[in-house]
Amino acid sequence: MDGPLSDLIVIDLTRALAGPHAAMMLADQGARVIKVEPPAGDDTRSWGPPFVGPEEARESTYFLSANRNKESVVLDLKDPADSDVLARLVERADVLMENYRSGVLERLGFGTERLHALNPRLVVLSITGFGHDGPEAQRAGYDQIAQGEGGLMSLTGSETPTKVGVPIADLVAGMNGAFGVLAALHERERTGRGRVVRTSLLAGMVGVHAFQGTRWTVAGEVPGPAGAHHPSISPYGLFETGTAPIQIACGSEGLWRALCAALDLDATDARFATNADRVAHRDALTGLLEAHFATDPAEHWLEVLRAAGVPSGKVRTLDDVYAWEQTRSQGLLLDVEHPTLGALQLPGSPLRFDDAAHSGGRATHLPPPRLGEHTEAVRAWLDT
Repeated sequence: MDGPLSDLIVIDLTRALAGPHAAMMLADQGARVIKVEPPAGDDTRSWGPPFVGPEEARESTYFLSANRNKESVVLDLKDPADSDVLARLVERADVLMENYRSGVLERLGFGTERLHALNPRLVVLSITGFGHDGPEAQRAGYDQIAQGEGGLMSLTGSETPTKVGVPIADLVAGMNGAFGVLAALHERERTGRGRVVRTSLLAGMVGVHAFQGTRWTVAGEVPGPAGAHHPSISPYGLFETGTAPIQIACGSEGLWRALCAALDLDATDARFATNADRVAHRDALTGLLEAHFATDPAEHWLEVLRAAGVPSGKVRTLDDVYAWEQTRSQGLLLDVEHPTLGALQLPGSPLRFDDAAHSGGRATHLPPPRLGEHTEAVRAWLDT
């Protein structure tokens, strides 16, 4: 094993996406992550289409997205013998991650007291849907529900509440969880003891409200959907051209003046004198800009804006993103060899270290495991 976390052993009891994403973040940095799955496997092994591979060994692309660099061990935690295997894993681990509903792990015999009795240095990450306590602690955690309950859908789209196109509540909860684990591991260096880190899908959604949150908590305004434009900055959003939409981000008065110069617009127009004025007259400004942009194709305007130093860009489809040379130059695609699927390209870690051309902290990356692929090897390791 290699990478900055290569001295860590992580037991991943999670399924679906939030927990597996947190564990994969540590695995990308070299941690040995042992994914403990029930006999039926992680739920996402059946989430599709699309599925790939031969019928007798098909794999869900959803599962492949969140489980690289892990080992898979199958345990039935209701079986005393398999429960004993988990206890032995806990004794050797640095981190245990779980995303059961509150109380389930205790009923399986692995409450916090027992975990720390087995291993006082263990850091435990617990991810729930709505928090481990409070009046709605027992609610199941699903991204779609959390995006709505956490307010994000009320800010997204134009008129109808719209969810983000990826499971953002799961992903943010996973990122928060991984960050909390590293904080607890750092603290352990001083105290010699582990602790429980808790986060939730709800916490992740509230935690990314950013300026929209303080619009309510400080200014008393209830934000609504802003569509493809920024609610507090203008022009800052999506604009139609003669062929395809482009995006513009004028985040300062200097950039606004540069845009006016590039497009031969009147920078002294009183309706648009300040950012507050431009926000107040957004519809008029959008109409003015789009009438201008309608005369030429998107690529022409992107070139004009680049030359003027105005931040701008196109809206790429995912095939275009992964073919884009800038994406590839950042090491954001990983090549792995899967035992049944052969050569695969996977989206990589967003982190890149100064001594590597690829993403993640490891020199080599492993494919997502087949169900139970490492059961015997891990059991043998426990016997050494």
